Amino acid sequence: MKQFTTTLRSQVDQATEAMTVARQVGHDYEVHLHGARIRDLLDVAARHGIDTTGWVDRTMLDDARLGA
Repeated sequence: MKQFTTTLRSQVDQATEAMTVARQVGHDYEVHLHGARIRDLLDVAARHGIDTTGWVDRTMLDDARLGA
């Protein structure tokens, strides 16, 4: 399970970085896509009982929704 958790965390970190870059250059749709990817990964983690507290700033995810 540790490898699974490590892989999920790595993917969340990569998507978070990509979302940050997209936000910096003003690509709103990409921000939305990366935010959706992060939410999907966090859902997978939750289904497997993995505590993701502190992995992502949840307000950043709320801002990543289309039309927000």
